[in-house]
Amino acid sequence: MAKRRPLTGMTQSERLLGGVLLLLYLVVLPLTADRAFGLVEQLMGWELGEDVRNAAYYYVLFALTVLVFGSFLARATRDFLSRIWSVLGSACLGLAAFFGLGELSARVLGLVLTEQANLNDAAISAKVGAAPYSTAVIVVLLAPLVEETLFRGYLFGNIREFSRPAAYAASSLLFALLHVWQFAAVNHSWTYLLQMLQYLVPGLVMAWTYERSGTLWGSVLLHAAVNGLAVAALL
Repeated sequence: MAKRRPLTGMTQSERLLGGVLLLLYLVVLPLTADRAFGLVEQLMGWELGEDVRNAAYYYVLFALTVLVFGSFLARATRDFLSRIWSVLGSACLGLAAFFGLGELSARVLGLVLTEQANLNDAAISAKVGAAPYSTAVIVVLLAPLVEETLFRGYLFGNIREFSRPAAYAASSLLFALLHVWQFAAVNHSWTYLLQMLQYLVPGLVMAWTYERSGTLWGSVLLHAAVNGLAVAALL
């Protein structure tokens, strides 16, 4: 069976504004969100809870993603509905690959980082404990669509038009960097960037699932399933 090209016909505005949104999500918002929320709290005269901040952060990102990539997401949805069982099959294969390769990468990571905890996992665990339902909505529904649209739909899809290996490398590396760079910077420990190894396999598997299914919803469903299982284990 011939492989389907996962990205064709992204509009010029989606390519331009998508790059801006990717930069905001990867670099700008992590550096400025706390300050922005602090300013909002001063203007309103009361303190927002951590769960409210997290929810507002991702609801705004979700809305911006749908606004910027509306045409692309509409086409992806039509493609999904036209071959729903094939897409679900690709997502299931991706889930099996995720856990199989994830176990292997975890063993390798354990040899490299014998005493260094994953601070991103710890942060999510704390959020689930403090606000389980709102965090579940964010982690299972909102974040997968935002991240898959940016890293697989936009980044992987556009680069793949020129180089398939470069598309896999760039989308997986930046996806991994997203999950670790803030903790490395805050703790002034650049060796923490080695934690990227834990996220390279998920990035590669999700890109493969996107490519195989031919629609963004293949990787979105996989991402949502992985996150959902992780949240369920914490409840």
